[in-house]
Amino acid sequence: MSNIDETFARLRRKGQTGLVTFVTAGDPNLERSESILLALDDAGSDVLEIGVPFSDPLADGPVIQRASERALRSDTTLASTLGMVGRVRSKLKAPVVIFSYFNLILALGVEEFAARASNAGVDGVLALDLPIEEAGEFRATMLEAGIDTIFLLSPTTTEERISKAAELGQGFLYGISRLGVTGVRDRVADGAESMTKRIRALTDMPLALGFGVSTPEHVTTIGRIADAAVVGSGLVSVIENTAEESLIEAKVTEYIRWLKSGQLAG
Repeated sequence: MSNIDETFARLRRKGQTGLVTFVTAGDPNLERSESILLALDDAGSDVLEIGVPFSDPLADGPVIQRASERALRSDTTLASTLGMVGRVRSKLKAPVVIFSYFNLILALGVEEFAARASNAGVDGVLALDLPIEEAGEFRATMLEAGIDTIFLLSPTTTEERISKAAELGQGFLYGISRLGVTGVRDRVADGAESMTKRIRALTDMPLALGFGVSTPEHVTTIGRIADAAVVGSGLVSVIENTAEESLIEAKVTEYIRWLKSGQLAG
């Protein structure tokens, strides 16, 4: 059983809604990213998702695009992201998932990525734009390295592809609650429940639901239909809007504790 499996098993035993937190590596710089991850872990994040900055994002809204731009200006790469994870991993309790566009992994080399990620203590990887139908070889390489491969599902994903994602996927499935790019929304998408029902009819694999989560009420709503909520743009906005860098960790801690404060049993 992987660290991610153990985390979701624990959440289910306790009837709790998990919180998956996304930040961009190198935003505002790699040194600060280390302390942000420690703050998120201490604040109660159940899974730490670390985005690798990319110059040509397909699914990221303006908040995460700006985070990638800041990180790229600080010379953050996939290799330096893995190095940062390796330096801080022994101090973290929560599993670590790398979120990357597949082109970056291809550029480094899939086997080289697997080796470096494993050595750094990475628990899972989500290659955003890798089609499920073409993921078999990648998944086999990650499996050999002891890394869970996580797949994205959207409201338009067919039953056939949901089943394939559950067959190949490990750790959890990441459900996108709405079409379009990432970004804070006022409420959870209307189609989230129907999408979750379609997924649950085909697999009991843990499901984390994201895109738009930013308040305790969102976490509570998602907890009624999924195992975990994913917060990305809302958290990245906290980092962006904290003018004094030395205060970022305190602001991040406050925000995560606030999100978890209204949580109901999943």
